[in-house]
Amino acid sequence: MKILLVKLSSLGDVVHTLPVVQDILDARPGAQIDWVVEQAFAPLLSPLLASGHVQHVITCALRRWRKAPLAAATRAEWCAFKKQLQAVPYDAVIDLQGLTKSAVVARLARLAPGGKRYALANQTEGSAYEAPTRWVADVAIAMAPHIHAMQRGRELCARALGYTLPPVPDFGLKVPPALMERAQDAPEIIAFVHGTSRADKQWPLENWITLGRQLIAQGYRIALPHGSANELATSQAIAAALNGDDELGGSPSSKGRGTGFAGPQAQRPLGGQRSTRSDERGGAIVWPRLPLDALTQHLAQCAGVIGVDSGLSHIAVALNLPHVQIYNFDTAWRTGPLSGPTGSGVPRQLSVFAQPTPSVQAVWDAWLSCQPLPAQVSEWAPLP
Repeated sequence: MKILLVKLSSLGDVVHTLPVVQDILDARPGAQIDWVVEQAFAPLLSPLLASGHVQHVITCALRRWRKAPLAAATRAEWCAFKKQLQAVPYDAVIDLQGLTKSAVVARLARLAPGGKRYALANQTEGSAYEAPTRWVADVAIAMAPHIHAMQRGRELCARALGYTLPPVPDFGLKVPPALMERAQDAPEIIAFVHGTSRADKQWPLENWITLGRQLIAQGYRIALPHGSANELATSQAIAAALNGDDELGGSPSSKGRGTGFAGPQAQRPLGGQRSTRSDERGGAIVWPRLPLDALTQHLAQCAGVIGVDSGLSHIAVALNLPHVQIYNFDTAWRTGPLSGPTGSGVPRQLSVFAQPTPSVQAVWDAWLSCQPLPAQVSEWAPLP
């Protein structure tokens, strides 16, 4: 059975669609899956290509093409895209995007005899939807209006192809053993994902600095990714604040003082001694701007990720890292982590919502809730 998935963008939406691939392969062993996606997000699918779970990734550049639709280069690239899209007849073409642009792509794809196009029949809460997606579909499938973005895609494919969903999603982003070994040998790093496409999703700069100082006081290093000039400036500002205290003679322990953490919200080993993590590991580093596949590998080597509602935070979920996702709007039910407790009974990933924005204390509490209690610690108390 040959299946074409149409999920073009954006990064978070593509991440939420990843479990669909393993769902299909579990239910239909031997299925051949192709995926149409925007060029910018194609590197995220590299692990699925390497594993053979996805046969072909067909890239387009609709966002760029729309800026110069009549240019010779655009016409040539469009023709090449259309040729690749129609090279294989498909038994099922599934539009997981629900927009006019994805409907056009689904309509252009070639069907095998008896093949069908499937799409969403209706809009769901908080998600964009355009009617042409159901106009071009042979089968439009109605969804419950209140549904998580990941679950919506999984249910659409399951109902289109007639199988029962497995209870636990598998994103397919397996960390290579070499990276796992390197991560175990490296200092424990927490990535701060502060960048997002919308300013109203951001977390205040001073909150990142306060949280960073508390984590450094616990012996972690802070890694700061970025994907634009503005995000680079923010990463540099956070790093300067966290590293500048070291230059002025402040110790990692002193940075934890006066940050508002109290009672069971701050960690202290028995006897008032610091964690067994080395003080030399503290500080902040600004990562270079990385392509998406390399950035995913960097995140995979981290001890955890704390971030706003953004594509990189969703990658942290897909990598099954300890993760706290920060929300200024009550939308975590739609895009936030869904993972339940681990075998130890500790939730591995949590979302935190408050308006106008969650406090540092709330994010810190959530982070501690994602951590198993270290063997050498038997109490939670303020830092000295």
